[in-house]
Formats: sequence, C-alpha cells, structure tokens
Amino acid sequence: MESTVADAAAKVERLAESRRQILDELRKVIVGQDEVIDLVLMALFTGGHCLITGVPGLAKTRLIKSLAAILDLRFKRIQFTPDLMPADITGTEVLDEAGGRRSLTFVKGPIFAQILLADEINRTPPKTQAALLEAMQEYHVTAGGRTYPLERPFFVLATQNPIELEGTYPLPEAQLDRFMFNVVIRYLSEDHEVQVVTATTGDEEPELARVLTGEEILSAQRLVRQVPVDEEVARYAVRLVDASRPGQPNAPEFVGRWVKWGASLRASQALILGGKARALIEGRYAVSVSDIRALAPSILRHRVVINFYAESDGVDADEVVRRLLDEVPAPASGL
Repeated sequence: MESTVADAAAKVERLAESRRQILDELRKVIVGQDEVIDLVLMALFTGGHCLITGVPGLAKTRLIKSLAAILDLRFKRIQFTPDLMPADITGTEVLDEAGGRRSLTFVKGPIFAQILLADEINRTPPKTQAALLEAMQEYHVTAGGRTYPLERPFFVLATQNPIELEGTYPLPEAQLDRFMFNVVIRYLSEDHEVQVVTATTGDEEPELARVLTGEEILSAQRLVRQVPVDEEVARYAVRLVDASRPGQPNAPEFVGRWVKWGASLRASQALILGGKARALIEGRYAVSVSDIRALAPSILRHRVVINFYAESDGVDADEVVRRLLDEVPAPASGL
C-alpha cells in the first residue's frame, strides 16, 4: 500500500515538474502568458482540444508552434481559407497504377498528426470545419468507406480572430462544443510588451529543448483520470452548468433573458477533467471548488449562446459566466 502511494506521489511530482520545464522553455519565446499556457497544458493532459482567441499579433500561432517544438510529437499546420475543402484536411483517394494495375490508394491529409494547428479556423466554411468533428471526438477519420485511426495523443489547437469578421464563418455550436477550452489571449502589460519588443528585435533565436514524449503525455492523461473528486465538488460543477440553461429550475432570471442555449453535458465533464489536471500540475491530489471556478470562463464562454436581448444590453458570454459564478452557491464545506 505504501509503495502504491509513493508511486502515485512520484508521478504527480513528475507531472508538476514537466509543467515547470515546459513553462521555462516557452518563456524563452512567449512572455506574460503563463495562464494561457497552463490552460493549453491542462487540455493536453486531459486529451482535450483548445480554441485560442485573440486579436492579431498576440503570438497565438507562435505559442502553438513553440509548444510543438517542445513536445516530441508530429506537428502539422493547416492554414484555413475560404476555398479549403474537407479532403484537403482528411486526405483523399487517388488512382494508383503501380505494377500495371489500377487501384485506389488513400493519401493521408495533414490531420494525421499528433499536434494539429488549425490556423484561423473561422476563415473556412462550416462544411470544411466539420471535417475536424469526427477526428476530435472519435480519434479516427472516415474516407472512401474506410476508417483510419489517428495516432494518440491527438491534440487540435485552433486559432481565430474575434474582431475581423469580413470573410469569416462563425463556428457551429457542435464544433465549438468539441473544444475543451476557449482561451482568450489579451494584450500584455507595458513591462511585458517592452520585454517582447526587446527580445524579438535582436538577432538571437532561442533554442527550445524537448520536454515530453507522446508516451509520457498518454501516461499523464491516465494519471489525471485517477484523481478523486468529492461528490459536492462534482455537484457544484453540474449545478453551474445547469444554471446556464434557460428554462431549468436552477437557472437565474438573467439566463432566461439573455441566453439562447446553455452549456452541454460536455461542459460538466470538462470542468471536472480540467479541475483534475489543474490540481495535478499544482501538485495537489484532489479537485477543489476553486479549480472549477477558475476554469469556468474558459470552458463555458464558447458553450453559452447569448441572444439578441443580451447583445442589445451589451452583455457577452463572459458576463453571463461571471454572474453565474456569483449566483450559484458553492458547497458550504468550502472544498
């Protein structure tokens, strides 16, 4: 029994140390975004996917490419454009005449990677965006009547620009729901921006060391699912999500006024899984209410669909989530 406890403690310490090493490496090229990096790592350690939202020039793409350089995984990038077709992502069958015989051969597309950067995902029509749905949920691709498995771990990091709407296609709710987090990158502080300007206008390019292998990431994902969750914490997460749904007994009055659709069951699952990962990377062994509350904005903001009345009142999804956190009572035990 003691050896089992000691082994678990060693695994938790290794995971926390891996997080520190990744942060140290990424800080060489990414400044002032530790919270964003932690959210991306939580998605990685739970087998989830991330949507990264921010105005141009805030290093969204650089963050993902740098993370790919640190992790010992196969990396592919897709630049989403209006003329991109589903087969450009998943792959297509081509006629092969080798050996004097004709046959159809499937040529794999860029989705057959372990880290996939879907750059400016909202610049392609919903038909092409949907090419990612099966892969993100089922971890395989179907083409020509055959199913091709994807190598695990498989991690989609998508970027989108929230202010430039011309020539863009909003992601369907079913697509958004596949992303564990919607991480918003904001402007840097003055000191951090000075640090970035100084570092990026010189002639030195930092070298990034490899930190984690695919097998180590899969091991971390298994470890995350072993973290215990108190029933009161799980119930709080479920009540928070349920309160976002108009018409539910638990929903506050402002939800009925401002929300068209509330968060799905995946949101409840993401809150618990994310809480487990957050606990582990901080060296803790159980999920707390503070974990749920800290992750709620990134998990709920893209799953709560506001209506016309919210827009006319100047209310966005983040404001709805903030009010939910104020309205839904936390467990009296203060877990």
